[in-house]
Amino acid sequence: QMDSVIGRPGGKGLLTMCFKTSNLLLAFLRDRNTARSVLDIINNLDAGLGREKFSELFTTILPDRGTEFSDPGAIECDINGEQRCMVFYCNPSSPYQKGSIEVSHELIRRVLPKGSSFDHLQQEDIDLMLSHINSYKRKNLNNRSAYQVFSFLCGDELLRLLNIREIPPNEIILSPKLLKK
Repeated sequence: QMDSVIGRPGGKGLLTMCFKTSNLLLAFLRDRNTARSVLDIINNLDAGLGREKFSELFTTILPDRGTEFSDPGAIECDINGEQRCMVFYCNPSSPYQKGSIEVSHELIRRVLPKGSSFDHLQQEDIDLMLSHINSYKRKNLNNRSAYQVFSFLCGDELLRLLNIREIPPNEIILSPKLLKK
């Protein structure tokens, strides 16, 4: 599942991705909410993980019909025309079709309240926030964290490549104070 979380209008935003089986959340800081910024992140993930691992993780991508997701062909295929994934869209006005990511956005909003600016943030801040969110234990995961479930399914090395680390339960912070500088 793929979506966007917007900071202040015209400012930086996040591209978010959530794996349905583990609820692991990824987020990437973007200067603008454009189709080009989404494609740049997809290309960077493809290059950084390698095609085999990228295609294994991102077999299908489910975004809504936002303008930032308006070029499915460029997401599905690399610059050489090789298919790397498939894109399917949610039906209009059907956010429940990607419910895992919508719930994860609620956790993001605990740290970055709606209307707050993301302009002062760096990707390292987002990675820290994700480590806390993904370490939070959830009832729907049988009181395990998304980090634990993803680690079991895919291994720790991949989490390191994605810059996500496990935070001890008593150190998890899901409030704006996490990113106060």
